[in-house]
This record gives sequence, structure tokens and C-alpha cells, in this order.
Amino acid sequence: MNSAAAPERTTGSTLVSAPRRGRFSSFVHRAKDEGRLVVQPRMGFAEIPVMREGLRAVRGAQATAVGTVTLDSYTRVNDHDSARSALRTGAELNGFPLVAHGPQATRQMLDGLAGADFPVQVRHGSALPYPLFEAMVAADIDATEGGPVSYCLPYSRAPLSQAVEAWSRCCELLAAQDEQMHLESFGGCMLGQLCPPSLLVALSVLEGMFFQEHGLTSISVSYAQQTSRGQDLEALAALRRLAGERLGGTDWHVVLYTYMGVYPRTPVGSFRILEDSARLAVRSGSERLIVKTPAEAYRIPTVAENVDALEFASAVAADEAAHGEPWAATSTGVYEEARLLVDSTLELAPTVGAALVRAFARGHLDVPFCLHQDNANKSRAYVDPRGLLRWAKPGAMPLKPEPSTAARPLTAQSLIDMLAYNERRFDREQLTRVPQWSLS
Repeated sequence: MNSAAAPERTTGSTLVSAPRRGRFSSFVHRAKDEGRLVVQPRMGFAEIPVMREGLRAVRGAQATAVGTVTLDSYTRVNDHDSARSALRTGAELNGFPLVAHGPQATRQMLDGLAGADFPVQVRHGSALPYPLFEAMVAADIDATEGGPVSYCLPYSRAPLSQAVEAWSRCCELLAAQDEQMHLESFGGCMLGQLCPPSLLVALSVLEGMFFQEHGLTSISVSYAQQTSRGQDLEALAALRRLAGERLGGTDWHVVLYTYMGVYPRTPVGSFRILEDSARLAVRSGSERLIVKTPAEAYRIPTVAENVDALEFASAVAADEAAHGEPWAATSTGVYEEARLLVDSTLELAPTVGAALVRAFARGHLDVPFCLHQDNANKSRAYVDPRGLLRWAKPGAMPLKPEPSTAARPLTAQSLIDMLAYNERRFDREQLTRVPQWSLS
């Protein structure tokens, strides 16, 4: 953890001041110091009374939790007129329309709930989020997340250069505030699955450096659980090491996401993968865990389902901290590959933002299976028989796959099998038990 105050220094052409720790970061660090994992839902409702009651329930959960306000699809693409129309007509929205409700209504919703003992983060998914950031600043929100790459390539058709410019303005808006909002990179979660850990680590650190370049001093870096607990442990260690090397002068922590790909279908399988992520968070020293519920494979979870998942993950984390045995990390070169990707990207331009645009234009950074027009989509990954997520073809990235994988064919069936790897793994015990009535 690199959370101590540091003297001012320059990153690129921007002056970076000593870290300023706001309510969100202070809460996370305090929990870490007390040996508690912070757990967090992904929860958003359109109506203010429902959203407020959801936050109240999360605050009252038997867990060390922070609140989440997830925005709706219209707001993410800045179609605020459609969001306002939905509020007027009662049409269903899949999240909270922050801009349509307005800062005053949002502040009133949070009044008496959000505070030093219960900070709140807005999650949105917007590649061009400046109006959202203006609304968050006006509403005194504690934290948000995303990034110029991680919220552009998976979710938007906007050019990457346009997203970089928009996120530059957003970061500078936050940096200008007396109490700086915390910003979390989503770079460790690209497409949810089938992106090898070294690229996830590199993208998260590069986005963190981008935030720092534009004056932010309170950030978090992310990683999403993949297909091997040993490799995930290695990746999280690599992320922490690389962030420590590159994010000096900032206050930062690590957030782990419960698996974001094709989810187990059975309730037991769903809770087993959540259990695995909670234990991984403790073993890796991650400060915060974003949880999922069994319902998310089918529909938007209820408040009660979100609270159940938070309390379950918190109980598992406490058990792991008290009784868990050390895990063995793999040694697949995650740190070395991630460092190479970061260093070679930064050599392409004088600023992190410009380097990111140039790197993707050249295929020097290339997310497997990502169809965005600014992604080369020449790289390919595969899950090996041990569950390790590896490079089959790196495209133009400066990486070398193992010789035995260079000619590995990719078929539609093999892609489906890889996508369903964790679904099968965690559901296997339940799905292989044939009930007696089915034999009659």
C-alpha cells in the first residue's frame, strides 16, 4: 500500500500534489487497518425512495460495506431526455438517472445516509461522462469509476481519442475540487473474461497513471477474478507491485471483482464462486470486493439479494482471515508481461493519454475479442487444461506465447467452452447429481 503523503512532483506535464484522502478512501483504509474487507454491491434503482431504501439496507448489513448507485443505460450515453421521459411516464429504467433527477434531489436522497461511516460510489459505464461528473460533483458524491479505455472499448462506439479527451476533462474537474472525489480504474475488468491477466494489470495501472497525470491523488486499481485462483493471486500481487512502482504520490488501493463472465446457473454454484472471490480478496490483501448475486445471471437483483451477497462475502472473508490456509500463486510471468506493456506503451508519446491512443492504433495494446473500431482484435487467448488464462496469439503486442500454443486453433465450440469454463467448474457438483425423480 502506498498511502503515505508525498511531496509534490510532476507526471508528464501536470503537477501532482500530495494525496488528499476523502471519505471513501479513508473508510477503505480504516477498514484495512482493522483487518476487515470492504464489500460493495452493484445496485441501482430509478426511483429515489427505492434507491434510498436500498442504500439504507446496505448500510445496515452485517458487513463492512460501502454504498453503490448504478446509473441507467440512458444516462450512460447522455440521453437524459429519454431518462426524464421514463421518470414521467413510469417506464422501467435499469438504474438511477442521476442527471435527470438532478443534484439537489440526489443530495436529498443521500442526506442522513452517506457520510464518513458509509461513503457512496456512483457506477455508470459512460465513455463520455462529463455531464455525469458535473452532476456527481454538484451532488457531493464520494467516488466513481471507469476510465478512458475501460469504459470506451467494451461499451461505446466513440473513438478512443474522444474518450481520452473527455476523461481528461473529467479528471481535471475532480482535481479542482477542495475535497477530491475518489476514482477507480475499471481497467482490470476488460470484457469480464478471456483477457489474460497481464493485460488487465497493465491497463489498470495505465489508467491509474492517466488519472494521476491529470491531477488526481485518490484512486484505486482493479482486477476481475478469472479462471485460476493461483493465477489470480499472482496477478493481484503483480498489480500491487506495479502500482507501487508507478503510482507514487497517490493514495491508492486494490479492488477485486467477483467473476464478471458467464456465471454459474445454480444457486450453490453462484455462492461458491462468490466464496472463492472473497477468499481470494483476503489472500491477496485486496482492500475492497465488488460482489455479485445468483440473480444477476437472469435479472436485476433485489435489495435483499444484494444484502445477502454482501453478508455472505463478509462472513467468508472473516473466516478466511481467521482460519484460511495460504494459497499457492502460479508463476506465469504476469508481472513481467504487464511491466513490459506499461513501459513500452509510455514510450510511444509524451503523455499517458496520447500513448494509450497510439498504442491501440498500432495494436501495441490489443484486447482479445473486443470489437471496438479502435481495437486491433488480432490477439487471442485461451484457457489451458489447468485453468490458466494464456496468450494464444499476441497480435502486434510485444509478448511471446509459449511455442506449443502458437498454432492452437480457435473454433466456435472452443470459444463457447472457454466462456462457460467457470460456469461448468462451479456448477459441476450440482449439475452432475441426477435427482431420482428424473429417472422415472
